[in-house]
Amino acid sequence: MELGLKDKHVIVTGGGSNIGRAIVHAFAAEGSRISIAELAPSQGEIVAGEVAAMDTGAMANVIPTDVTDPEKVATMIKTAVAEYGPVDVLVNNVGWTVDRLFMEKPRSEWEREVQVNLWGAINCIHAVLPGMIEKQAGAIVCISSDAGRMGEYREAVYSACKAGVIALSKSVARETGRYGLRLNVVCPGLVVPPAEESISEESMWNQMRDIFTEEVRERVERNYPLRRMGTAQEVANAVVFLASDAASFITGQTLSVSGGYTMM
Repeated sequence: MELGLKDKHVIVTGGGSNIGRAIVHAFAAEGSRISIAELAPSQGEIVAGEVAAMDTGAMANVIPTDVTDPEKVATMIKTAVAEYGPVDVLVNNVGWTVDRLFMEKPRSEWEREVQVNLWGAINCIHAVLPGMIEKQAGAIVCISSDAGRMGEYREAVYSACKAGVIALSKSVARETGRYGLRLNVVCPGLVVPPAEESISEESMWNQMRDIFTEEVRERVERNYPLRRMGTAQEVANAVVFLASDAASFITGQTLSVSGGYTMM
């Protein structure tokens, strides 16, 4: 299948670890030019080095970015365009949460969840749309979560934000389809980065990876019809498809990549 992504300019927010890293690798396999928008630039540089080593003709650079700050996001877009030209694809991958019961979470965590998971997507979409509308083409893929489709225990505000990302994407898809733009959403299940994968000091997995012991993993896996957790690469495959020419008549859709955890 021809995906038509060679030399396309792709921005991946949070492309330095776990799902974001796999998404960068997947676009690199297609020969894309990738701007890695990262809060932790040193982690992004590791992934950019991995792209160079793939020898596929892909290119990757790293742009320090805080997606919660609209001015910094606007600067990131301008820097990316100056380096690789107009943006063809935006992947809103950044996410953050800490699992706690709703009544036990401090307000500071709620506010960070809203800023990162919802405002981050709003800021990036708003900044990239003018250029895409001008050239009458573009694809945006947002990483939401099955938590946003069904609500999740110990993830109340995170679930609310991820549901907001789904609705935001659908609404903007309706508004911008006339310009040839497509927006779709991928909802992963739980994807725990493997122990050998480096993660930045900003990653939520610094606080959460140790929670998922072998016993906890086995309990989680029993909730999936396929009886296993997914991998970052499996999520990335869906993202690349939805961003590609192969999905040229798909917009406003939400795809769960979660082993059947939700069937909606």
